[in-house]
Amino acid sequence: MTFVQLIECRTSRFDEMDRLMDDWVEQTKGKRTATHDLVGRDRSDASHFIEIVEFPSYADAMRNSNMPETDKIFREMVALCDEMPTFTDLDVVRDEQLCTANALRFFETMAAAGELPPLDGLLAEGYHDHDPANEQDTIGMDAMRREIGMWRAGFDFAFAVDDQIAQGDRVCNRWTWHGMHKGEFLGIAPTRRRVTMTGTTVFRFGEDGKIAEGWWQYDRLGLMAQLGALDALEN
Repeated sequence: MTFVQLIECRTSRFDEMDRLMDDWVEQTKGKRTATHDLVGRDRSDASHFIEIVEFPSYADAMRNSNMPETDKIFREMVALCDEMPTFTDLDVVRDEQLCTANALRFFETMAAAGELPPLDGLLAEGYHDHDPANEQDTIGMDAMRREIGMWRAGFDFAFAVDDQIAQGDRVCNRWTWHGMHKGEFLGIAPTRRRVTMTGTTVFRFGEDGKIAEGWWQYDRLGLMAQLGALDALEN
């Protein structure tokens, strides 16, 4: 079970403490068992800091704590604090990756049957879309609805998200797209063919959890070949 430790302290010497933590990271390289570390400052009290450290398990956290380097750094950290730090140990009972979940919801929403659902819960109003197949970037929610509408008019389709990697405010999605060509698409009359293509989309999220920017790479040439659009060129 994932384990999280909250470390709270008050200090007027945060810059020194920050350098101390850099020293600890360097000294324990290859030994640390923590998987994620986050430090936040209290907006209502500039001397109040909270460090959130994630471990795969409580046992891994104890191995981390028992390293001699950790004990040494802890004693030096206490000397920089205005009062004794406090520790809260948490077993994680629910863990939602909100940005990755919203990315999945966006792919599902694009492919939803019937009328395209509202996007304001998923996209920022000034959403900026980068698609190398378009001469100009698509900017704004209304423009994005028109872009999605072009694909929905041409195909019944669905996305299968094969992989997601999240880092900071970005989520990288590797996907497979399956569609049936039901309507005109880029001047190609409906063929009723079932087609597929693969691609990758990187989304940048705003502080509100909405998608603010997207970069797409996908096999559009392969899609056109499946639609027969390249047959005349080959002949």
